Amino acid sequence: MRKLSFYLLAIVAIVFTACNSNDRAHQLKVLNWADYIDEDVKANFEDWYYQQTGERVELVYETFDINETALTKIEVGHEDYDVFCPSEYIIERMLKKGLIQPIQKELIADSINYFDNISPYVVEKFQQMAPRPDVRVSDYTVGYMWGTTGFIYNPQHVNREDLASWGALLNPKFENRILMKDAVRDIYSVLVLYAYRHEIEFGEVTRDDLVKNITPDRIEAVKDVLIEAKKQICGWEVDFGKEEMTKGKAWINLSWSGDAQFAIEEAAEMGVMLDYIVPKEGSNVWFDGWVIPKYAKNVKAATYFIDYMCKAENALANMEEIGYVSCAGGEKAAATILAAQNDEEAWPETVNASYFFGEDPIEVDGKKLDTHALHLNPVYYADNSIINRCALMHDAGDAQEMLLDMWNEIKLVH
Repeated sequence: MRKLSFYLLAIVAIVFTACNSNDRAHQLKVLNWADYIDEDVKANFEDWYYQQTGERVELVYETFDINETALTKIEVGHEDYDVFCPSEYIIERMLKKGLIQPIQKELIADSINYFDNISPYVVEKFQQMAPRPDVRVSDYTVGYMWGTTGFIYNPQHVNREDLASWGALLNPKFENRILMKDAVRDIYSVLVLYAYRHEIEFGEVTRDDLVKNITPDRIEAVKDVLIEAKKQICGWEVDFGKEEMTKGKAWINLSWSGDAQFAIEEAAEMGVMLDYIVPKEGSNVWFDGWVIPKYAKNVKAATYFIDYMCKAENALANMEEIGYVSCAGGEKAAATILAAQNDEEAWPETVNASYFFGEDPIEVDGKKLDTHALHLNPVYYADNSIINRCALMHDAGDAQEMLLDMWNEIKLVH
C-alpha cells in the first residue's frame, strides 16, 4: 500500500505540475507600483492580446510599494514575474547583475509596434544606465512614466520666491511645516546639488557627477543640510503627504511631480490651491520603466504587454488616471499626446518641451505646433530650462549602505 500510495502521489504530482506548467504558459505575471495604471487599460489587455495572437492569456497583476522589496523577490526569491516596472536606479542595478532579458521586439508586427512611441529624450536618458559602452539599454527596458522632484506648496502660506532654492528647508519660518519623502536616493540626489551649488556655479563639478558618484564626503555634506533642516520637517512620508497638504497640516512637501499633480487636483476639489516648483540649483529627473526579468516564463506575452502600454491612447489613459506623465512622445505618438495635452486655455503660459517632442513643429488638428512654445501643464512637462538643470538618478552601488545609515541617523536626530 505504501508503494501504491507513493506511485499515486507521484502521478498526482506530475499531473499537478503539468497543469500548473500549462496554466503558467497562458498566464502573464505583472509586478507594478500600486495605483499606477488605468483599470480599463489593464482589463482590456487580455482581449487585445487575443485579437493580435489568437491566443488566450490570463493577466495576473500584483503591486508593490518599495523598489528594493520588489527586486528582492526577483533577485533572491527567483520569482517568475514576466513584466516588472522598477525605477531607473533599480533597472541599472538589474542590468549590472544580469537580471533582465532583452525585449524581443521582433515578435511584434509592424502594424502594432508601438515601441518607437517613446520619446528619444527618454531613450537617451536610459542609455546613461548602461553598465558598459556596448550595452544598448533600449534593448532591455522601455520607459513608462517620468518626472522631476521639487516642492509642492500652499501659496496661502508660502511665497513662491521663498522656494526658489532648496535652502528653503533651512528657513525657520517653515518650522514644523515641511513634509519630506521617505526616499533617501531621491532626497540625496537633490540636496547634493544644493550642498555643492557653489562648485556647480564655478564649473568645478557637474550635476551628473554629483548625482552619479556618491562619496562619503558628499553624503556628509547632505547630512549636514538635513540636520540643519530637521526643525522644519514635520514628517517623513511615503504616501500620506498629498492628504496632509490638502488638509493644510503641512505647507510644503518635498516630493515627486506626479504626486504634486495628484495633490493639486485633489486639493482643488476641496477648494484648496496648491502649486509645484523645482528650485534653481536643479533636481533629479526620474523614470520608471518596463523590464522582462531573468526568471520570466512568458516572454512573448510580456513583450506584447510592454508594447501595448506604449500605445499612445493607453499612455494617455494611464496619465489621466494616475497623474504622472508618460514617456510616450516619439514621432508616431507626439500628435496624439499633444492633441490631448496642449491646451492654451488651461495653460496660457508656454513651456519649451522641444527636448521631449523634438525640434520640428508637430501638426495637430491641421495646425503646426511649435515644440519650443507649447501650452502644457508645467508640472507634467518641465520647461527645457529646468530639465537642463536635472540629473538622472543612478544605482548607489557600494555606497547604498552608507546612504541608508545616514538616512536612519537623520530621522533619529531630535
